[in-house]
Amino acid sequence: MKKFILIITIFFLNFESIKADIPYFIDFKYILNQSVAGKKAQDQLKNKLNTGIEGIKKKEKNILEEEKKIIQQKKIISPEEYKKKVNELRLKVSSIQKERNILLESISKQRTFAKNELLKNLNPIIKDYMNEKKIRMVVDKKSLLLADENLDITKEIITLLNKKLKIIKFK
Repeated sequence: MKKFILIITIFFLNFESIKADIPYFIDFKYILNQSVAGKKAQDQLKNKLNTGIEGIKKKEKNILEEEKKIIQQKKIISPEEYKKKVNELRLKVSSIQKERNILLESISKQRTFAKNELLKNLNPIIKDYMNEKKIRMVVDKKSLLLADENLDITKEIITLLNKKLKIIKFK
């Protein structure tokens, strides 16, 4: 009887160590998009982008109107004056293109900053969760081909992240 209990105990101890060797996974993209801080950051960036694009579109519309006026005046004004106005118009177009590129670059940098900030807060949470649940490995879902959905710990991690990080402050 003692041998039987000993064998069962060894079996369960081995089962626990096997369980700890199973890799769990999280969906980082889902966490970025669905966490409270992630959603707020995305909304802020989207609003900033939309506001910037609207301002640029207004300037483009003004340039188009100015272009029409210049074309209408072509026969009235001197060739030198016409050439001068066309060059000024080209400079304005170039300026708007630079403004658009600066806006897109700024949004891209802020998006990267937000992602890194989220990661910086997420890593200790995952590490604590792993220690608590005796998990030895967590991988990103995008790196998996197939996995049992019971090994997905994304929702638990999102809950912990939402308690710790409410907003990402941009520079």
